[in-house]
Amino acid sequence: MINWQERRDEKNITKDNRDPYHRDYARVVHSAAFRRLQAKTQVLGIGDSDFYRTRLTHTLEVSQIGESIAINLKLKSKSLSITEILPDPILIRTICLAHDLGHPPFGHGGEVALNRCMLDYGGFEGNGQTLRIMSHLEPYHKCLGMNLTRRTLLGVLKYPAPYSAVVDTSVYSTVDRPIRSVFKAEPFKPPKCYLDTECDLVEWLSAGIQHLDWERVSKDFEAKEAGKHWKTKHKTLDTSIMEIADDIAYGVHDLEDAIGLKLIDEPIFREGVSKEKLQPFCEWSGGLVYHDLIKNLFSTETYERKNAIGKLVGFCVQHTTLETSNPFCFIEPIFAFRAVLADGARQVLNILKDLVINRVIKSATVQQLEFKGQKIVTELFDAFATDPKRLLPKGDAERWKKAEANVANQHRVICDYIAGMTDEYATKRYQQLFSPRIGSVFDRL
Repeated sequence: MINWQERRDEKNITKDNRDPYHRDYARVVHSAAFRRLQAKTQVLGIGDSDFYRTRLTHTLEVSQIGESIAINLKLKSKSLSITEILPDPILIRTICLAHDLGHPPFGHGGEVALNRCMLDYGGFEGNGQTLRIMSHLEPYHKCLGMNLTRRTLLGVLKYPAPYSAVVDTSVYSTVDRPIRSVFKAEPFKPPKCYLDTECDLVEWLSAGIQHLDWERVSKDFEAKEAGKHWKTKHKTLDTSIMEIADDIAYGVHDLEDAIGLKLIDEPIFREGVSKEKLQPFCEWSGGLVYHDLIKNLFSTETYERKNAIGKLVGFCVQHTTLETSNPFCFIEPIFAFRAVLADGARQVLNILKDLVINRVIKSATVQQLEFKGQKIVTELFDAFATDPKRLLPKGDAERWKKAEANVANQHRVICDYIAGMTDEYATKRYQQLFSPRIGSVFDRL
């Protein structure tokens, strides 16, 4: 029997009335990595307005939606055995709150830039960095990071294979040496994975899980597309709930931002979202017709738009169900079940996500912000790697010095430092290093 509440080190756990998952929740909420999310990009650049979502507000919404999904699945379940394996509200809340901790400054642009800088040293991927923060970097323990429970860490492990197992190095065969700060982003998107530096953690996580189960989870990949990396197929039940909550927040709440900031107006919405594709939602919402939905979304009355957004979220939550894999595929129930969106809800959510991607994320304005962020991240990395003892803050310079026996680990120190920066801090460090009129001995790093 697997103890899902076990930690790698139980010696220094405070004795109080909280259960292990409540302690996990407290450690995530009180972490520096969580606080930094308030100043990291979600879609738009920080500082242009106080209306839209940051990475922190997005994370809070994912947590609320994830908890709603878990509660709804328990209410709908008629089987006690299934109810028992569904995550407690506090557990799924913690997993959702932690899911974006590893995302670097400037959103996915920063992620691509760090992966490009780290190609020769183990790569970079935001989800993998999340696990690294939780297991190594956040100082709740001398060497085990937050020292969280097994099930919490498994829930955050979206892609249970290391970078080295899923990367197709031929994708990067045309990389310039040395790496320039101006480059196309598409060829350098990282594989979905955890970082090889966390292999010891994942070995501990998998201890006690049936060998055949873990073999399938960690080595069963989706069909590979040409010019793409490999990608794992399986994940835990908790992870599947978190991913659906993330999709809902991304597709619906980011749409609300785009409408509020007038990046998507009524004609654009009608062009991108057809009546037929929204039909499942309109039928579910008590006969709300397509034109009424649009009227509410683009109303001058904020509460009407809020009500429409709330109904879209509720539709997706109510249409999330449990899918049971072939019972011969997995012995462990946490892998045998997963949360899925019903076809009609998935259709609605996908069309909303596509609208946000095509009209907002791929817009020239947002892409220019990403491009600028990539350049900042790459030049910061190059500067610190050129003379780390001189330019890194004291603590990071000491970590660099301790890693002198391993070049990859030295570059990982720089990567960790930059990945933990907020957008504003990264911009300030860039100005301190490269702008002649900015920076003084009184600036705090």
